[in-house]
Amino acid sequence: MKKIFSILLLACLSFSIQAQETINTLYDPHTLFSPLFYPYPETITRAANGSPNTGYWQNRADYSIHVNLNDVTNEIAGDVTITYKNNSPHTMEFLWLQLDQNLFKKGSRGQMRLPVGGSSRYGDAESAFNGGYSISSVKLSNESKQADFIIDDTRMQVRLLNPLKPGAEVKLNIVYSFVLPAYGADRCGIMETADGNIFSVAQWYPRMCVFDDLQGWNSLPYLGAGEFYLEYGNFDFRITAPASHIVVAGAELLNEKEVLTPIQIKRLDEARNSDKTVMIRYESEVNDYPVTQKGKTLTWHFKLDNARDVSWASSKSFVWDAARINLDGEKKVLAMSVYPAESSGYSAWGRATEYTKKSIENYSKRWFTYPYPVAVNVAGNIGGMEYPGIVFCSANAKDDQLFGVTDHEFGHTWFPMIVGSNERKYGWMDEGFNTFMNSIALKDFNNGEYKNSGIAKNVLIPYIFNAESEKIMLAPDAMKEANIGTSLYYKPGYALELLRYHILGEDRFDYAFKTYINRWAYKHPTPWDFFRTIENAAGEELSWFWRSWFIENYMLDQAITAVSYDNNIEGNHANVSIANLNQMAMPVILKYVTAAGVKGDIKLPVEIWNNTAVFKVKIPVKGKLKSVTIDPDKLFPDINYSNNKWSEK
Repeated sequence: MKKIFSILLLACLSFSIQAQETINTLYDPHTLFSPLFYPYPETITRAANGSPNTGYWQNRADYSIHVNLNDVTNEIAGDVTITYKNNSPHTMEFLWLQLDQNLFKKGSRGQMRLPVGGSSRYGDAESAFNGGYSISSVKLSNESKQADFIIDDTRMQVRLLNPLKPGAEVKLNIVYSFVLPAYGADRCGIMETADGNIFSVAQWYPRMCVFDDLQGWNSLPYLGAGEFYLEYGNFDFRITAPASHIVVAGAELLNEKEVLTPIQIKRLDEARNSDKTVMIRYESEVNDYPVTQKGKTLTWHFKLDNARDVSWASSKSFVWDAARINLDGEKKVLAMSVYPAESSGYSAWGRATEYTKKSIENYSKRWFTYPYPVAVNVAGNIGGMEYPGIVFCSANAKDDQLFGVTDHEFGHTWFPMIVGSNERKYGWMDEGFNTFMNSIALKDFNNGEYKNSGIAKNVLIPYIFNAESEKIMLAPDAMKEANIGTSLYYKPGYALELLRYHILGEDRFDYAFKTYINRWAYKHPTPWDFFRTIENAAGEELSWFWRSWFIENYMLDQAITAVSYDNNIEGNHANVSIANLNQMAMPVILKYVTAAGVKGDIKLPVEIWNNTAVFKVKIPVKGKLKSVTIDPDKLFPDINYSNNKWSEK
């Protein structure tokens, strides 16, 4: 028996060596399918199945804010009171806050890293603008004098005389001001129009950094590319602006009668019960405002609960329309758009509220119900930026471009507004997830009115798998700016499409994806929590997939290397040798046509590549082959389709 086993072993080794020697491949199955994937086991805060564990905790920050907008000097000034609750098991000797407007100070880290003479979405190294916060007072509720604090670039540390114990809370009052930049890293800004400036205001108050179970204080500086990581809480805020302005925010307006005309209030009530867009303020009415307040200011009072941020916009020039959003239950939500007269028209912002309404209804039905009282679409000089309940989109966008940016920015409601991942580190966990959802929405909207507006796969694959491409699992600030669209948006979006349609199937994927959203709504997941949840809910071990697409920058090259027949007789069953030539592996779809015209498809699981770079497939019908093709519909990201087809010579 031992002798027979030895002979068989030698034969197998000989076959394996011969098979490997027939091709030139970069593929190592042991690297791709290594069982050592997750960097840490279950912890008291995060379970092995990807859910928050029994000991999960999260701190909380509630905000009360009152600021004034000066539309002549562009200054925003006021104060914020932050009620910070320490739900962690740790005593805190200090607090860290974000001062994102300090990005626009001369000499900030973000400004210093911009290319000299080059262009960047996040600013201009030679810009004359010198903004940033002016902090005039920092006080703590449990201390009698000014707080001990330091400011370092876009962060502020407050050193506590009385440490904050587990379960305790502290109130922090900060008096501040800043000048809003005309172009604030495509996050905020000021747009000139014929009827007055549009102020799109974000990152407008000092915000708490997140203190979590993974790192403690997350105090990475704001450099422009990396977005935000924020705690949840309630917001009560007041905006005092010129009486000629309309102010909108991603929050409930509490004092309509004090700031709106009777006809505007009447029209808003009509819009709350209308599926069709209702005009609230026509172009001809941009100079109409409460007569009793002429030449004065008005204070707009807003409230938003259980959110991670708030934002707003203000302008004399706003044309305003609205419509009802239909959600499950009795909840009433209002879709609204504000835009200058220059952006009016059915092919432009005249449909913005329709796009907003349909996008939110669609995502609410598919994934998780929209949680905010309003959804406001603001036209301005920002290409596209998202905040809870409000988004900023380009005033110049039209038709499919306007639908695309509206759908994308409101898609961010689910990632990262509801599922609060760390954008500063893992930008793909909101941009990539959202890009994936957008691809479905293009087919859903008006039975596919804009379904051909996406990027074709034959264009996308060379774009995301090129010599200059980078890993998905990089912090946005560590990527080349030209690669951000590739690695944060398109590549993870495409990966999730493949996972949904061609690996797990729609039912299993959608169930797992919704499980992830429900588990981590209003919490702080990591990439590993996402990976674990999808695997557990779908019942599939996917480390090979995560490793290929997200952790590493592997590429796919499947090839047909040979065709032979049983006993070398062409009329017998054909055997097709396929090879994996690069380090990524995917399932195989094989289409064959015989000389007699018989056609068929063979689908092979990714496990055929578990231990070999070469695999032989037997065609299930006898007869001479005319052609065999791997992935005939080009579903997978093969970087070299020229070796995917064999034809009879």
